[in-house]
Parts: sequence; C-alpha cells; structure tokens
Amino acid sequence: MNTIIKNITGMGSLSDQVIATDFLVSAKSAVLNYSAALTETFSPDLRITLSKQLNDAIDTHETVANYMIKMGYYHPYLVHEQLKVDMQASDTALNLKV
Repeated sequence: MNTIIKNITGMGSLSDQVIATDFLVSAKSAVLNYSAALTETFSPDLRITLSKQLNDAIDTHETVANYMIKMGYYHPYLVHEQLKVDMQASDTALNLKV
C-alpha cells in the first residue's frame, strides 16, 4: 500500500488488511447471491452462466482467504487469534481522525 495513503488514512499497515477483508466479504456475498440466483432460474443457458460465475466467486473467495491466512489477517481455525486481529482493527477504526 502506498505510504502516503497509509499516512493520510491513519491506518498504517492495516490498509492492506482492510482491503483484503472487504474483498473477502464481497466474494462471500457473490457466492451467496449466485447460489440464490441459481435456485430462481429455469433457463438452461442462464443456469450454466450462473454456475460458472458461482465457481469463479468460490475460487476468488478461496484465493483471498488463503492470502489473508498467509499474511496473518485471518485465522479461521484459531478463534482467539482472530479475536486479537479483530480487536486491533476495531481499535484502529475507533481512533481514526474523521
């Protein structure tokens, strides 16, 4: 992340984490929405298209989750570690100058 942006936002190294988290949440939302759309359509062509997009969204979610785990931003199997990360992000958000 650009140092100037980090300094302006007051988030320091958390900027990358915030962007990755937003991307992960968006990918998860896409998975849910494509799944719902698939259950609502009967057009074979549309079902094929939505299935492909659903698989892409699942792959994206996996890629972002793996990146976040590698970077230490996300601990899906260690709740106490994830709580520390979430508390740090919360503290930073509360201390941002608006």
